[in-house]
Amino acid sequence: MGRTNPTYRDALRAIEERWAAFRRALRRRDQPRFDRLFEYAREHADACGLLNHQNPLLPALLSIDLEQEARLDDHEERLEELERALEQREASHEREHHQDGATE
Repeated sequence: MGRTNPTYRDALRAIEERWAAFRRALRRRDQPRFDRLFEYAREHADACGLLNHQNPLLPALLSIDLEQEARLDDHEERLEELERALEQREASHEREHHQDGATE
């Protein structure tokens, strides 16, 4: 029987193991962030496996970038919603203030 090639998930696990000492050296507050980056990479493992890139770190980094882009999009959307709500609140407050001045 022939030897099988390691899967992308195996390669990603090996990368994470190679970076274990770096993770341990990080401040405690940064360790969950480090772990989250590998979670992001695992989110796209199927696509990365199909790519079958010679250097598995590159698809992992692109996967991390994709997830961070999605988070940025979510934050920008939320910020726009909050800005709209604030503008509506300010406009409503202005109308109320204007009406109070007109009735005096």
